[in-house]
Amino acid sequence: MKKSFTIRVSVLAAVIVVMLTLFFLRLMDFQVVHGEEYQQMIQQSWESVQTVKAARGEILDRNGRPLAVNTIGRDVVIDQAFLEPGSLNDVILKLIGIMEEAGESWIDNLPLSQEAPFTFMGGYDAADAEVSRLKEFLGLAQYATAEDVVYHLKRRYDLETHGPEEDPIPYTDEEFRKIAGVRYEMERQGFSYRTPYTFASNIKIETVPKIKERAFELAGVDVQESTIRQYVAGDIAPQVVGQIGKIYQEQWKAAAEESGFTTINGVNHVTINGRLYSMNDVIGKDGAELAFENYLKGQDGERKILIKGSEVVDVVDTQDPVPGNTVILTLDANLQKVAQDALEKKITMMQNDLVTYPEGKGHEVDAGAVAVLDVRTGEALALASYPSYDLSTYQQDYAQLATSNPSRLINRAVAGQYRPGSTFKPLVALSALAEGVIEPSAEVFCGGVYTRFDTYHPMCEGVHGYINVADAIKYSCNLFFYDTGWNLGIEKLDEYAAKFGVGKPTGLEIYEAVGQMSSPEVKEKLHPSEPEWQPADIIQTAIGQLDTTLTPLQLANYTATLANGGNHMKVTLLKSVKNYTLDETIYEHSPEVADTIEASQEDFDTLREAMVATSRTGTARGTFSNYPIDVASKTGSPQTPEGINSVFICYAPADDPEIAIAVVLEKGWEGYTGAPVAKEILDAYFFSSSNEIAPPQKYNTLLP
Repeated sequence: MKKSFTIRVSVLAAVIVVMLTLFFLRLMDFQVVHGEEYQQMIQQSWESVQTVKAARGEILDRNGRPLAVNTIGRDVVIDQAFLEPGSLNDVILKLIGIMEEAGESWIDNLPLSQEAPFTFMGGYDAADAEVSRLKEFLGLAQYATAEDVVYHLKRRYDLETHGPEEDPIPYTDEEFRKIAGVRYEMERQGFSYRTPYTFASNIKIETVPKIKERAFELAGVDVQESTIRQYVAGDIAPQVVGQIGKIYQEQWKAAAEESGFTTINGVNHVTINGRLYSMNDVIGKDGAELAFENYLKGQDGERKILIKGSEVVDVVDTQDPVPGNTVILTLDANLQKVAQDALEKKITMMQNDLVTYPEGKGHEVDAGAVAVLDVRTGEALALASYPSYDLSTYQQDYAQLATSNPSRLINRAVAGQYRPGSTFKPLVALSALAEGVIEPSAEVFCGGVYTRFDTYHPMCEGVHGYINVADAIKYSCNLFFYDTGWNLGIEKLDEYAAKFGVGKPTGLEIYEAVGQMSSPEVKEKLHPSEPEWQPADIIQTAIGQLDTTLTPLQLANYTATLANGGNHMKVTLLKSVKNYTLDETIYEHSPEVADTIEASQEDFDTLREAMVATSRTGTARGTFSNYPIDVASKTGSPQTPEGINSVFICYAPADDPEIAIAVVLEKGWEGYTGAPVAKEILDAYFFSSSNEIAPPQKYNTLLP
């Protein structure tokens, strides 16, 4: 036993001697053999290259009023390199508590309700797409329920319990939802050791010390200064201006698969639409921010840092960053605000005035849109949608916005698709005049009931007797257009409608719906279980019913085409592009004719006189009978499954047109209810010079 112990001690002593000998030899190598070499290396200089981010270009209205600009803000950033293993959920929860106490918001785009029982936040196209993206992200089928999603989120992010293993504490539903919203966004943005995550942007200065003083329990959390996007006119055309955000993981992966990686200063970049982006870059997500991304994104610079030993001895900017260009939209911020306010005022008034607008006659109106175009150039001057929201508080309000009904996020001016109703009649009339189907003086008898068919007898809203095309437009006689549409035929009507842009993109650079024109093919596609195209379908098409749908923007451009004498302009939202300092023009819009309607000037004059008569003594006389300039207009009251919409179109001045307007009030009853909205816009355009939003001094050079 004693001998065995002696052997073990001897072995241990030998091991210690060997280790000390190796350590001594290594020390000799450092200090004697290679000492001078290592000393030289320490004294040598080496370079580190950093990327200097370029400022994003700004967005202005046509007169230099800022819509999206840059400012310095404070971001809360989580860096995985400094997180303690397994602490992420706990850190997020503590950080959220601080933010809530400070009245701050944080980034949370998880399309789940905030409270249990959890449901999807859908109900409109964009939200439905987010839900679909969430399911795909989790590897779930599209029929997966919210309960399925919650289960997989808990498993994915370890959100069942927390605390000591021997006595775990279940997460509450509230805690789960808060952490899951952050973790989901973190993963989508590729959070990793090389990619920190921006938890919140533009926090208040008062919040900074509240985070800093708890740094001991928030390892990995820091507050950093950054250049942030500021939507200084957040409630002005928010759906048009759009917003920016970090590149999502799926977008990053798709770009990487398509073009591979480009490594710059040790950081991987991908190519999107010809521009290079790192994972931490922001990119336009929608609206003008997305449409004009290639103009707005700047070119990053480079900075070399010279280090000697452990000290920074020099910093050299080897390539200056080039800021993005200034995008000048065609929108007029003043006119846009007038359109938005007039639309909201009219809708709320109709909702509150049960005497003038009782149940079934306008009281149910809850949404609407306005589009205003420059007749001569195709430039969009205003694109208003109600209800709407404020871009400057979008992140804080997202949960409420995503569940609002009717949706606040959809841009009804360009994405809402509506039957035109009787506002379609001028198009039918011009087509028939151009084809010689009718003459200006030709009359059709209106006895109140259309009797061409044996079993189908559609009505007119009045009994007009013998009536010509001008009076048929003025009084909106259905029977005249039943007969005119029948004689014209669906093929010719579809041909002319296409030239007016029905069912076609307008050219607008941001997302827009294209609508459709009634036809046998469209009916077969939309209603396969119904009888094929019937002879009587043409007469409903001729009064703007059946399957024909247009956006308010398309309605305004169709109206502008009437005003232009048949020149159908390509619509644009881009007035010009200048460099960041506004002393160089990169792009200037030139009007472009997209199509031409071949009709005589006499035909267009007939329509103009009829539409002026509509304003003076016809269906819009309640608003425009004594207006100081001639307004050419048409009212429409298309029937929909939800109720009767109000549709109103006009252009002015009638004899020398400058602007065209389309107004749609969902469930707004008669077409003339939208006329006062158009009148306020015309007042502001032609007569008002007060209460204008003035541009800052730096943009005064853009003023006309």
